[in-house]
Amino acid sequence: MALVRLGQSLARRLHRPLYLPPPPLPPPVDYHAAFSRSFALTHSGACLRGLASLTYNPSSVIGHKLRGASPVHIVKVLDIVVHLDHTRLMSTATASKVSAGARKVSLKLVMTSPGFVYEPYSPRERIPFWKRWFTLSGWRRTKEDIIMEMKNAYAVSRLRKKTGYTKKQFYDQALNIYKEVNTLMAHGDTSALRKILTERMHSTIKNELKRRQSKWSSVHWELVEPAVSIRTLRARMIGLDKKDLDKAFIQLTLEFVTKQKFEAYNSKGEVVSGDKSKEILVKDIWVFERSLFHPGAYWRVCGRITL
Repeated sequence: MALVRLGQSLARRLHRPLYLPPPPLPPPVDYHAAFSRSFALTHSGACLRGLASLTYNPSSVIGHKLRGASPVHIVKVLDIVVHLDHTRLMSTATASKVSAGARKVSLKLVMTSPGFVYEPYSPRERIPFWKRWFTLSGWRRTKEDIIMEMKNAYAVSRLRKKTGYTKKQFYDQALNIYKEVNTLMAHGDTSALRKILTERMHSTIKNELKRRQSKWSSVHWELVEPAVSIRTLRARMIGLDKKDLDKAFIQLTLEFVTKQKFEAYNSKGEVVSGDKSKEILVKDIWVFERSLFHPGAYWRVCGRITL
């Protein structure tokens, strides 16, 4: 009987579920600190004058692609801005290293421009009617064209809702900015240009002026008004937070066709290029950018496109 009871006891033990002790929990990880260290390693040689002055990889900046027929196209611009909620304060020293009488100093990161032109405009090749509607490649092209137009319409609708945008008013402002930038460039006034250009564009213009001054001592530039034509080629919205569509930048690409007068002089005041008595027809494609969430935001030039 004792052997029978022992066998039954062993059988019951074998049929019980096996409970293992839970594995030890991993130590907590400070993801913000890890990200900050990796960011510091990546850009250890960069000058933190603004996020626009840092190098970037366009393929890693664009985080969301449009799927389906939804016109909403949100782009992650530099993960540091998204993770830090745009104005998150980063202490310059850890609590363990701050002495008792020391005051903590906080650094606020504010993005004034994405620092790049999103989806730069390029002309689309015309395709015949039969190819567009009766071939697979034509259907794909039609779908792409529809999506691009939806992006244009959505960006303009957000701009109109937030700022009261009208095409005529914006074209007047854009032409004035176009004229002011070219006039200041002719005078070599880089400090005044800073207000109407983004940081990256301002750096580009400064380099161009240095190269020009090595060839010409001074130049004469004049715009013959009114402009021959102005038209919008592309409108894009660069969102910083997919939960808040108002935290975004708008970029409008305009084509200017104008008549201009130009003449360049050497150090002796002699004409070495151009003729200011003649009008020349010039076509320029400029990209204008405006924030939807900064108080007192205004239009600035963020890029030029050469076809």
